Amino acid sequence: MSDLIKRYKNGNYYIEIYNDGTKYRLAKDNNLKPKFPESIDLKITNYCDLGCPMCHENSTIEGKHANLKHPFFKTLKAGTELAIGGGNPLSHPELEEFLKRMNKQGILCNMTVNQRHFMLEYPRLKRLVDSGLITALGVSLADSKDEEFIKLFKTINNAVMHVIIGLFNNDDYENLKDKGLKLLMLGYKQYGRGKVYYSDDIKKNINWLYMSIQEISKHFKITSFDNLGIVQANMRRFFTTKDWNTYYMGDDGGFTMYIDVVKESFAASSISDKRYKLKRTINGMFKTVLTEAAEW
Repeated sequence: MSDLIKRYKNGNYYIEIYNDGTKYRLAKDNNLKPKFPESIDLKITNYCDLGCPMCHENSTIEGKHANLKHPFFKTLKAGTELAIGGGNPLSHPELEEFLKRMNKQGILCNMTVNQRHFMLEYPRLKRLVDSGLITALGVSLADSKDEEFIKLFKTINNAVMHVIIGLFNNDDYENLKDKGLKLLMLGYKQYGRGKVYYSDDIKKNINWLYMSIQEISKHFKITSFDNLGIVQANMRRFFTTKDWNTYYMGDDGGFTMYIDVVKESFAASSISDKRYKLKRTINGMFKTVLTEAAEW
């Protein structure tokens, strides 16, 4: 049975978050009016030594680290979830100090790392998760044939394997299925280096997943999607209007936002062309994002 780890009020509704990642919104009606983001996609560095050809953030070994003492961090509300990434967030010299500071504020810190960095820094990651400084860990798949990786991955509480639609293929599926894994399927982002890397093979893999998603989902403990993944797999087709309105968590910018602390900018999502300069408060930034979303 799942345990409640956080309950808080946001605008005219309450949010409950459980230790298995389940989240509920509790309200008198469906007219939800958040005052601050429930979750933030947070880029803390643009440094990475992997050079992945599909990287939508254009991260390189020349990438800079962010200032993690920007004033807006002190205005984050308890219960807010941070999806910390980069670049390679493990490379930031102030990462652990930052996690401790956010933990004291009641912020839930989740983090995503690449499989190769996971293998190199497994003891450190295990310690951060076991201590509660990281609530959930996402690991971006690089090699589905690595059995040692699967073994170590399964020792991490609340670990989710991230796969990119278009790169995830039938071979990966065969290597990973029926092992009790949790998958998060991310939409392929034609942004940054990902725009150049896009190919006919990626289109074929997207089509394969579109046709096979129901069968694929049967062989994993949990199969979830980000908003772009929902679109590329067309998950809407499997729901009635009532069920969709019940379970869909909202468009980018409705309850979430993206902050690039390196460039000191924010937006509705990481692939938004329209970026704004960081403000001193999270409420002020989120108000801008909500205003933009209302204009769409």
